[in-house]
Amino acid sequence: MSFITSIGTANPINKFNQSQLAEFMVHAMQLNELDARKLKTIFRASGIETRHSIIDDYGKKDEFKFYSNNLNLEPLPSTKDRLELFKQKSLSLSLDAIEDCLEKVPAIKSESITHLIVVSCTGMYAPGLDIDLVKSLNLSSNIQRLCINFMGCYAAFNAIKIADTYCASDPTAKVLIVCTELCSIHFQKEFTDDNLLANALFADGSAALLIEGTARHGVNLKPVSFFCDLAPEGEQDMAWTVGDLGFEMRLSAYVPEVIKSGIANLTKKLLAQISNQLSDISYYAIHPGGKKILEVIEQELGLTKKDNQSAYDVLRKYGNMSSPTVLFVLNEVSKNLNGVDAGKKILSFAFGPGLTLESLILEIQSH
Repeated sequence: MSFITSIGTANPINKFNQSQLAEFMVHAMQLNELDARKLKTIFRASGIETRHSIIDDYGKKDEFKFYSNNLNLEPLPSTKDRLELFKQKSLSLSLDAIEDCLEKVPAIKSESITHLIVVSCTGMYAPGLDIDLVKSLNLSSNIQRLCINFMGCYAAFNAIKIADTYCASDPTAKVLIVCTELCSIHFQKEFTDDNLLANALFADGSAALLIEGTARHGVNLKPVSFFCDLAPEGEQDMAWTVGDLGFEMRLSAYVPEVIKSGIANLTKKLLAQISNQLSDISYYAIHPGGKKILEVIEQELGLTKKDNQSAYDVLRKYGNMSSPTVLFVLNEVSKNLNGVDAGKKILSFAFGPGLTLESLILEIQSH
């Protein structure tokens, strides 16, 4: 048995309007009027107003610091350059999210944390972010550590599953999860449909969870059911590979249709594990991989936009930050919960390469 007892989030200080980012992309890609209009249309239709990045170049027209200081930004940073920036910036952002998480449970002392799970698909190094966090937080040197890398937007679900297993074997376990993604360091400038979609959606952020084997006073979220499935027909529509000039995203416009075809069956199998119906679900925490994804899920499950409001709010304010994003949504849902919600259930989804469909039901508990 496990309980999510606290959630924290953080974003880099650099915040950009979607229109600012579109202008940067137009200049960087050196687009003609027709192609610039296509790019701006995609950006406007994204449902995103603002996004955050650890790179301040996205708000400039010159005097770049990370990219080459010329009109076309070339030569672009190498993969080595980008991962060095991840190493420089990921720790402080992770610490901000963890601070936001742990300050809500002041009774927790760093030495009492028994497990650390670090999630990222946008950067890695060794000794890694996990060890840097152990040192920065003064965690025990013999804390159990695990890193989940390169799984994409659904990786937080795997971290929660592992934390649930730890807590099931030890009721005194206190598991700290941190999901940190710096998607913006992997900007690609080729004028392809994949790059247009990726450049319109992705951003930087971090989220932290505290999961314990024993509930705390107040509202807790108890994982009660997980279900994962693959939609192999979507394997070519979403991918994340390592290139010479950063990580390269393949993101097809067909992804929402693949999700649409599998989401109803996924939900049915998840709910069958606990003998519930969709009508028994009170709240939704759906990963906003894009506006169209949210819309097709609503259509297939008979949900309203109001049911999905937390996901739309996160998408609008932060964009798609990969693995932390669904935790941002869960945090938004949690802000309005209180004792009268005890016993109600939250249904959560996230999606990623494979095409992987992850799902989770949480029960709200009040102590």
